Amino acid sequence: MADTTTLERTRIVPAREAHIPFVAWVELAAARSHLPRGTWDFYVGGPQEECLRYLEALSATEARHFAHYTNFLVAEVDGQPAAALSGYFEAEDGMGALAIGMEEANTKLGRSSDEHTAGWQRAGAIALCMPEHPERAWIVEWVATKREFRRRGLVDALMAEILERGRQRGASIADIGVYIENDPAQRAYEKAGFEVVGEKRHPEFQAVYGSPGIRFLRRSI
Repeated sequence: MADTTTLERTRIVPAREAHIPFVAWVELAAARSHLPRGTWDFYVGGPQEECLRYLEALSATEARHFAHYTNFLVAEVDGQPAAALSGYFEAEDGMGALAIGMEEANTKLGRSSDEHTAGWQRAGAIALCMPEHPERAWIVEWVATKREFRRRGLVDALMAEILERGRQRGASIADIGVYIENDPAQRAYEKAGFEVVGEKRHPEFQAVYGSPGIRFLRRSI
């Protein structure tokens, strides 16, 4: 049951520039899912501090993409960012847009094309299990809560707001993905009205990431 006292102290706000370090942490945590390492760990290839530095640069690029901070909603508790997620349309801010943003972030940080290629070789198995979304599906992404604020209803509140944002943008369905075997996350999404519509598994993804693949969930909005 949600902690109503916490909810009374919570504000759901659009992410602003001051939230960029928190958004970077959310993206790193969400990409790791329930595992020790995720896409950004493999791509950057350095310690957590380097991953966060890269993600701060990525989330603040001139180019818009689905890892950009402006797509995020943040739950603040007593003014402190505690949880966040994002929503976007693939045609506007999907993988093509992300590639442009990554190029910009790499240039800003002095990462060479060879470093980018090596990073993608380490992380690229993610592409083997990526979902295919219907046109104009509202995609919910990068869901994470700081450990000390979990089980307080923050993701429920964020999810309601991000789905309303998608509805106002004209979407009638929403998609979300979860690593197979991350059962708590899947249960949370099912509680929010999502249903499993498919999955992709691949042995190379299993070998790199430690999960059999990605499961896809959908709901009407």
